Amino acid sequence: MQKSLKLIGAVLLCQIIGGLGAVFTTPAIGGWYAGLVKPIFNPPNWLFGPVWTLLYAMMAVAWWLVGFKEKKIFLTQLGVNLLWSIVFFGLKQPGVAVGVIVVLWVLIFLTIRKFMSINKLGGWLLYPYLLWVSFATILNVAITILN
Repeated sequence: MQKSLKLIGAVLLCQIIGGLGAVFTTPAIGGWYAGLVKPIFNPPNWLFGPVWTLLYAMMAVAWWLVGFKEKKIFLTQLGVNLLWSIVFFGLKQPGVAVGVIVVLWVLIFLTIRKFMSINKLGGWLLYPYLLWVSFATILNVAITILN
């Protein structure tokens, strides 16, 4: 029972961070973001919510699988993830956000390495997150260049 409660707590924490990011993202989608020139590979807006919800859940399960070890790097990458939403959508600074997302990518990579040494599945669960942030980095750079 206690293990289940810890998993639920981890999922809630990650989803709350995602929700805080949405506070900055959602108002900008129909206005500022809609007015930006975007590359042809930009996904439809409706795709981002479900993808991030799934990724936050996978992050939580990964952290649970490693027994909540590597707390500092895990929480740091989670905080930088939120910071990206604040900088890109809240402050409307895609150029600055490129720097933030590069730091995020490095932190995710380091988190995967640490998780893999503790629990392989925990590490593997973060690879979709790394791939999505890799794509988001390319998208962020393209939007910066186009605008």
